[in-house]
Amino acid sequence: MRKTIALLMVAAMAGGCASYEYADTNAAVDANPACASRPDRPGEPVSIGCERKAEANWSTRRDSTPVDFSRKPTDD
Repeated sequence: MRKTIALLMVAAMAGGCASYEYADTNAAVDANPACASRPDRPGEPVSIGCERKAEANWSTRRDSTPVDFSRKPTDD
């Protein structure tokens, strides 16, 4: 039981340092009236603006700035 709790805590802490981003173009393609006509034959090129894409990115890079914990002298 302790091992399970420890593993869950480690996973939660590791997940807090990472980010996941998902993007797709399906809604934009559906809303564009120029994309209403689609190619009739397989292999026929599709306009770049009408191409449907779904992408996901997993990143562990930290974009935050470091926090300065040094105490500033006060005039007390």
